[in-house]
Amino acid sequence: MFLTITTTGTPERPATDLGYLLHKHPDKAQAFSTSYGTAHVLYPEAEAQRCTAALLLEVDAVALVRRGKGKGRGGAPDAALAQYVNDRPYAASSLLAVALSSVFSSAMKGVCNARPELPGQARPLRVEVPALPARGGPDLVRKLFEPLGWTVTAEPVPLDTEFPGWGDSRYVSLVLESDALTLAEALRHLYVLLPVLDDAKHYWVAPDEVDKLLRVGEGWLPGHPEQRLITSRYLSRRWSLTRQATERLELVRLAETDDSEVEEIDNAVEAETEAEEKPTPLAVQRREAIVTALRQSKAARVLDLGCGQGQLVQTLLKDPAFTEIVGVDVSMRALTIASRRLKLDRMGERQASRVRLFQGSLAYTDVRLKGYDAAVLSEVIEHLDLPRLPALEYAVFGSARPRTVLVTTPNVEYNVRWESLPAGHVRHGDHRFEWTRAEFRAWAGAVAERHGYGVAFEPVGPDDPEVGPPTQMAVFTLTSPKEAKAA
Repeated sequence: MFLTITTTGTPERPATDLGYLLHKHPDKAQAFSTSYGTAHVLYPEAEAQRCTAALLLEVDAVALVRRGKGKGRGGAPDAALAQYVNDRPYAASSLLAVALSSVFSSAMKGVCNARPELPGQARPLRVEVPALPARGGPDLVRKLFEPLGWTVTAEPVPLDTEFPGWGDSRYVSLVLESDALTLAEALRHLYVLLPVLDDAKHYWVAPDEVDKLLRVGEGWLPGHPEQRLITSRYLSRRWSLTRQATERLELVRLAETDDSEVEEIDNAVEAETEAEEKPTPLAVQRREAIVTALRQSKAARVLDLGCGQGQLVQTLLKDPAFTEIVGVDVSMRALTIASRRLKLDRMGERQASRVRLFQGSLAYTDVRLKGYDAAVLSEVIEHLDLPRLPALEYAVFGSARPRTVLVTTPNVEYNVRWESLPAGHVRHGDHRFEWTRAEFRAWAGAVAERHGYGVAFEPVGPDDPEVGPPTQMAVFTLTSPKEAKAA
């Protein structure tokens, strides 16, 4: 990766002042070790009229892969051979941004002890990045840099100069020019926007990235017209972090508008919202309803069939009344995530003895499911094709036969209350069907009659007088052996 910063000067303000600002002497070539390779700083030219500082980052592809092992989205960007053969050593990315902040940390903060007057002075700047990944093309590059006072030249790099018919690659050759910015401002712009244009990061984005973004974006990000896109991409599209950053940036904007301190605005918002109770998410209400029904049934050994990522298993583990909890899912990926969520590898021996996760399909009978007090099918049946429901019905009610079975499923009548859901659409792209209250009651009643269960129905969530609750729950209870045999 390669980046140059050029400035021009006069006898009164020589261009070589760039060396003071960067804290790197123009007469020396210096090397700095980073986590992923070596950063070199050198000056191809250093005269009073014109001075250029270059940052060359040599990336160790093997170190990049090794450090990325087991870190999810923070690991190496690709798999298999692509872990070693990719554009990371050659194209500007978050690796270069981190090197900028590490090698030029004082310059980015606007600190120069030797010449304290220099950091606050705007100067002619020209920044060149020969290879910059730009997901969004040259138009997006201009939208990001031009509002900050840069004159932007973003030339697409062809896929192959020998075959122009192949078109352009996703890379651009970037030149930024400005006479109105300080060097610290320029470095902060680059630090944020290089990984934004690449739309990827080489490390795991933790919550402290929000503080880092707001600190580096101070003075320019709150009013940027592409603030939402910058925030989302910089935080690797992590919704919770993006929302947190957006809310804090809005506070900054309001404070600037009112010519007041952020703390004053923040306190006012807190005082206003403290009295307003935030609505409990439907998923939480659903888990609470399930736990209440399980307690009422006096179940101790519970199956979570179609456990997904383990949210219900995690909730049940908090209650010592449930002595054994088994999560079953057909997806090994979901079970892996559930295992991480539950921290099974770090769980104490007593707690670990209460929980198990295993792979299984509810379309087949499984002797491992027999002998439990209760089974939960939470938001599961609607993910099956209707012709496969009888197989699930027999596997659970006919073969496993727990004393209590809880089934929750969306109430399609309530969909008209979701403002964000287009008319005629189901709530999730994988839902094969969504039933009305009458359809669900008819199915549950027939299942109960065929297998010797009684069934009752409970609403989950606000029970709308016109369309009912958002989620409907059936509570199946096994009748006495004599009644079950007769049924």
